Amino acid sequence: MLAQWVRAGDELLSPIVRAVRHYVLGGGHIHADDTPLPVLDPGRGRTRTGYLWTYVRDERGWGSQQPPAVWFEYAPGRGGEHPREHLRDFRGVVHCDGYAGMNELFGLFPHRRKSRAGPTRMKRSLCWSHARRKLFEMFVALNSPIAAEAVDRIDALYDIEREIRGLDPDARLKERKERAIPLLDELYRWLTGKLARLPKSSPLARAIRYTIKPQHWPALTYYVTDGRAEMSNNAAERSLRDVALGRRSYLFAGSDAGGERAAAMYSLIGCCKLIGIDPEAYLRYVFERIADHPINRIQELLPWNVRLPLPQEPAVKEAA
Repeated sequence: MLAQWVRAGDELLSPIVRAVRHYVLGGGHIHADDTPLPVLDPGRGRTRTGYLWTYVRDERGWGSQQPPAVWFEYAPGRGGEHPREHLRDFRGVVHCDGYAGMNELFGLFPHRRKSRAGPTRMKRSLCWSHARRKLFEMFVALNSPIAAEAVDRIDALYDIEREIRGLDPDARLKERKERAIPLLDELYRWLTGKLARLPKSSPLARAIRYTIKPQHWPALTYYVTDGRAEMSNNAAERSLRDVALGRRSYLFAGSDAGGERAAAMYSLIGCCKLIGIDPEAYLRYVFERIADHPINRIQELLPWNVRLPLPQEPAVKEAA
């Protein structure tokens, strides 16, 4: 019975989720990531691994007044065909990590030596948090002074980003050209010199190589050429926290259809959290109205367009 209610609710909410998708992909910059989702594998006595893909539109970093939003999509695997299908209608910049499954999305293939940020339709902006994390792990594990200095140099770039957050794109671009590009050029020279002195198979060499290899460096430095781009993909990583918390509350999705319904609910709940409204109050508001709401005005029920009624205060009893 509960499963039937969830399915019926998903059917009612599906026009809103489609509108969220349209809105997220309508922006010029998105943040993309994925996380595993256990899915029941009937007849085999175990679960298999499905994936929830997240796509975030968040333009607050460059002073936009457009509301942030997140769209989740479920897929039974992690192959590159899934983000390619999800983003078939997207034109712009994708912030992501270095996962090889995304390569085909940007026209990058392993046999090509020459790297590029991506084709005209889609450009890649790689996440500096991933590069920093690999180096920080080497500092923790090896107490390496080289890793420590590399982290400090990357942190100096983040300091610039914190100072210019909220400025308009032109102002951000100007600050990055004047302040960040010289630091990036010096960081590349410094890392290249250190790498030449390390054993090729050492863990520290692998961490450095992740940052400066030709397939990554152009995309890591893309952000200094675009005032609307971000230095990291943290927006996507933050959107996955609710999924990680949810996995503690349930063991698995019952089927691929269950994974799709989970993606729909995570989309709406995530949008509510991004704009600071109560997800439960929003869903109650929508369920009370959507059955009679005109489909051509579905935009009115998007989380950022809804004006939730204020909770009623308990009546104050008059003194006898």
